[in-house]
Amino acid sequence: MMMNLFSVFDPATGNMSLNWLSMMLVIFIPQPFWTLQNKINNMLILISKNLSNEVIMHTKKKEPSVILVSMFMLILINNLMGLTPYVFTASAHMVFSMSFAFSMWLSMMLYGWINKYNSMFTHLVPIGTPSILMPFMVLIETISNFIRPGSLAVRLSANMIAGHLLMSLLGNNLSNSLFMMMLMMWLFIMLMLFEMAVAFIQAYVFMTLTTLYSSEI
Repeated sequence: MMMNLFSVFDPATGNMSLNWLSMMLVIFIPQPFWTLQNKINNMLILISKNLSNEVIMHTKKKEPSVILVSMFMLILINNLMGLTPYVFTASAHMVFSMSFAFSMWLSMMLYGWINKYNSMFTHLVPIGTPSILMPFMVLIETISNFIRPGSLAVRLSANMIAGHLLMSLLGNNLSNSLFMMMLMMWLFIMLMLFEMAVAFIQAYVFMTLTTLYSSEI
């Protein structure tokens, strides 16, 4: 029985912990996987093209699509790798998600305030706001801008940790009974399919919200 239910998400399990190296596993995928035509490669190319078109539709530029689609793929790969046994789920930690969210938010804010400060000031006061409410709207919009990286990071980490926590709880409670384990196997299969869907959805939501934030600049 686990002393602490959340110990499965502890990134440091020893003096020589290599858990965070799970993010680098994609580097060791053989080159033919990316170069030879196969069903998985064709699916990745199709997904990348559709996502690039969506980013271009929102931002009206081609350049942001490269980094945003790459970010989607990296988050998706880490989400899916976290579903395999004995692989550390990096995306379930705030260190991972906050690094992405804060760096993207900070870069957009710096670019916007340095190069397009008039547009940034315009977004602080929505069109049609009464004059008496303008100071309050500036304050509200400023606070909403500052909490964006935190909301992005918490959304990704919380959704990834919830399913893993549920599977860990059920698995440890049923591990002493083989009959109950076989009886509940259908539930674990459904949870695994649900977690795979969550892995895709959360990567897509993270990329889409970042795209919408960048389109305001």
